[in-house]
Amino acid sequence: MLKKEILAMLLAGGQGSRLGVLTATKAKPAVPFGGKYRIIDFALSNCVNSGIDTVGVLTQYQPLLLNQHIGIGIPWDLDRRNGGVTVLSPHVKGDSGEWYMGTANAIFHNIDYIDNVDPEYIVILSGDHIYKMDYSKMLAFHKDKKADATIAVLEVPLIEAPRFGIMNCDEEDRIYEFEEKPQEPKSNLASMGIYIFNWDILREMLIKDRGVHPDSDFGKHIIPMMIAKSRPLYAYRFSGYWKDVGTIESYWSANMELVRAVPEFNLYEDFWQIYTDSFNQPPIYTGPNADTRTSLLSEGCEVYGTVINSVLGTDVYVGEGTIIKDSIIMSNTSIGQNCDIYRCVIDEHVKIGDGVKMGTGENVPNEDKPHVYDCGITAVGVYSEIPQNVNIGKNCVIYGRTSCEHYNDDNCLPSGKSIYLESEGAV
Repeated sequence: MLKKEILAMLLAGGQGSRLGVLTATKAKPAVPFGGKYRIIDFALSNCVNSGIDTVGVLTQYQPLLLNQHIGIGIPWDLDRRNGGVTVLSPHVKGDSGEWYMGTANAIFHNIDYIDNVDPEYIVILSGDHIYKMDYSKMLAFHKDKKADATIAVLEVPLIEAPRFGIMNCDEEDRIYEFEEKPQEPKSNLASMGIYIFNWDILREMLIKDRGVHPDSDFGKHIIPMMIAKSRPLYAYRFSGYWKDVGTIESYWSANMELVRAVPEFNLYEDFWQIYTDSFNQPPIYTGPNADTRTSLLSEGCEVYGTVINSVLGTDVYVGEGTIIKDSIIMSNTSIGQNCDIYRCVIDEHVKIGDGVKMGTGENVPNEDKPHVYDCGITAVGVYSEIPQNVNIGKNCVIYGRTSCEHYNDDNCLPSGKSIYLESEGAV
């Protein structure tokens, strides 16, 4: 038994279906962000910077890439004999096994792991948000209030409050009511999905709720049950940058914010660094005719064309005469000569031929998934290939190694259309 004061449990098993083709082969927390990072890096780095050295990462959907990225936790100094990082997947207990059915249910299935750590406090985190937060300050608040549970909240414009779980509090910030996406909210304190519990109290609640709700969830079940029992729950007000990148548009917007001269979310602060799994790579090279403006270019990039207001991951090749604008190009992607790439999100290991035009035409919502692709952004999935001289519109989706026969007679894919090559696993 380890006996730690606080343990972090990081929920990283979500699919992130609103990110569309970007999560076809990987969990949302494993999606690249800011060129060289993955979304889960921010929560892991927050733990290390907050002095938390024992972290359980709960995976489920498409865990392979996430498991490889985390490894034994070396980039975050979590490769420790006494604590460190542990990847926790659904497993068989006794004669049966089952998937995690809800956020609290996932914690319930790992009670044995938590008991072995024997923490006094447990912080529950989501692995799919972009933010910097000192959890030690939240823990100090939790102790000062003698709370059973503390929930991090963010003040949002009242008009946006119906999109969130809202905490209604008294003048001491004690929570007396929780409203899930209320149409007429009483306050603007939105839950960030970050909780600190006294472990003995939470353990008792998880076991009780398991008998009632097999899909036990913190927001739907545990928090309302604790309020009903008049347990001391408090709201911890957070005032820094926090972004849920759960949609194509919000993911694109958060990346685009990074290229500002003084970004609201600063990746370069020495006192609160963001760590990731990286290795030595060659420096960035820009050719004699290259033009790069207000962009983030990661290690190993080779640029001969023009890159404007964009984010490029590691080892991206941009051919001469190509113009990339307002786009996200992920690692190990190659773009040929004389291409125009506008307002696109292109996943890792993609090959684009010469003369390709992307992001042109009218802003027509995608005919297959209009709720996902409706903001003019065209997306290309991992390991896809696009032949030369193809014109691709807005809100298009391409997944797979396409050839000219997959496009119409004019070598076009009109706005709102998709190409999914099912044999390659597209969804």
